[in-house]
Amino acid sequence: MKPTTHNDDETLCYCFGFTRKEIVDDLKQHGTSTLLTNITHAKRAGECRCMETHPERR
Repeated sequence: MKPTTHNDDETLCYCFGFTRKEIVDDLKQHGTSTLLTNITHAKRAGECRCMETHPERR
């Protein structure tokens, strides 16, 4: 199986503008991703704009 390569600058969260590197660095620093936790809370509060900001409208 061929290893997967990732672009660190790839935006993973279009609503809040977080890149792969920012999320990975946050995970390494805190042992869990505080960014993903914050994104989850924001989505639950209706602050998600994925349909407007994500290129695939998801």
